[in-house]
Amino acid sequence: MRDILADLVAEQQSLDQYLQGIRDRDWDRPTPAKGWSVRDQVSHLASSEEYAHNAIEEGGSRLAEVADFADGTAFTDAGVRKGRELRPQAVIEWWRGARARVVESLSRADPARRIPWFAGEMAASTFATARLMETWAHGLDVHHAFDDEPEDTDRIRHVCWLGWRALPYAFRHAGEDYERPVRLELIGPHYQKWVFGPDGTDQAIRGNAGDWARVAVQRRDANETSLSAEGETAKTALRVARAYV
Repeated sequence: MRDILADLVAEQQSLDQYLQGIRDRDWDRPTPAKGWSVRDQVSHLASSEEYAHNAIEEGGSRLAEVADFADGTAFTDAGVRKGRELRPQAVIEWWRGARARVVESLSRADPARRIPWFAGEMAASTFATARLMETWAHGLDVHHAFDDEPEDTDRIRHVCWLGWRALPYAFRHAGEDYERPVRLELIGPHYQKWVFGPDGTDQAIRGNAGDWARVAVQRRDANETSLSAEGETAKTALRVARAYV
């Protein structure tokens, strides 16, 4: 748990530092998320951390609020409106306070403890990984607003793992059957080899870890990468991968 929390904090601080270099007038620049600005991306992170803290400390009593909206998109959009009334630095402070409370709560949690979330319960260690994934994914959107691409770090290993671990959910979400286990064989930063999945399967995805991570958070289409898939289930995985709710 200590390692994932250290990487989570490092990922949050990396994005925080990048945001400090953005001029106030550029906070309303559009990002790849339709209708969302840089301000909205950070506001979403802050709002999500508030729900995360509620999930850890209050059993997810606020998660049912999603039922008050027409759909998940409307619910998510509602979470960013507060930030549209705040100055950029105030949005950052909102996010800082919310994320710090989550990290503090997770630091006291048993890694195996089940924590409720929108798509179902998950272990506290996986919950921490999901917070890192969301920070990284929305950080990509912020960078994209400035035609920038962040350098991949070893921390994307967590995103890669979560993308693999979430494949059964991703298949269900897409209405597909996850018929056979998929193995990932990835090359990470500094030419590290990361492998997730069982030996002996005839379903495999191979390639660059950064490409897989971006496919898993749906920021890049697999056809735009050098990823290769062997087996029909693996090919479907490249199409439906989804590391987030």
